[in-house]
Amino acid sequence: MNADPGPQKRALRAELRARRRDLTQKERAAATVGLTDGLIALVGRLGVRSVSCYLSRTDEPDTRPFVNWARAEGLRVLFPITRADGLLDWTTANDDDEEVVGLFGMPEPVGELLGPIAINDVDLILVPAAAVDAHGMRLGWGRGYYDKTLGSMERCPPVYGVLFDAELVAEVPHERHDQCVDGVVTPSRTVEFSTRDRHHRRI
Repeated sequence: MNADPGPQKRALRAELRARRRDLTQKERAAATVGLTDGLIALVGRLGVRSVSCYLSRTDEPDTRPFVNWARAEGLRVLFPITRADGLLDWTTANDDDEEVVGLFGMPEPVGELLGPIAINDVDLILVPAAAVDAHGMRLGWGRGYYDKTLGSMERCPPVYGVLFDAELVAEVPHERHDQCVDGVVTPSRTVEFSTRDRHHRRI
């Protein structure tokens, strides 16, 4: 690994963004169906009653059908709210489903802010990712919000990245602060990684 993986990360992110832009509407629609089915199955298998999930942007794997299902089923869904200090706040959203554009263009629901430690109460954390490699190492989009959040949790529930199929790769460039995930859900499959001790999995 290079001493400074920053340029490799930036190049890989740019390539992955371009791939996402090239997906057709038909491919996106099929991916949404498969991803939603996979997320519902994961929640059922893990016995989840409370989940953290983000609202996807138009170029991301679509989490919204899963969110709608989870809320209809009575699951408590916690949504991230980006803060200027680099931390994530959390909300369960209001009933009117109002959204705003948060920092860095992320869609965020409007609701009561519950504070950064609210994430400690969920059974499952679903995180966005540019890519995840065969060892569970996650490449994020460069802001560090989730790495900071996951790295600060003493008792972290299972964490799964949400990806398109081609974004599960052999290896991603990483730094010491980057956090692994326990598994990934893609439109065609769910993959879990061998060890669940995040502290021993840091590089």
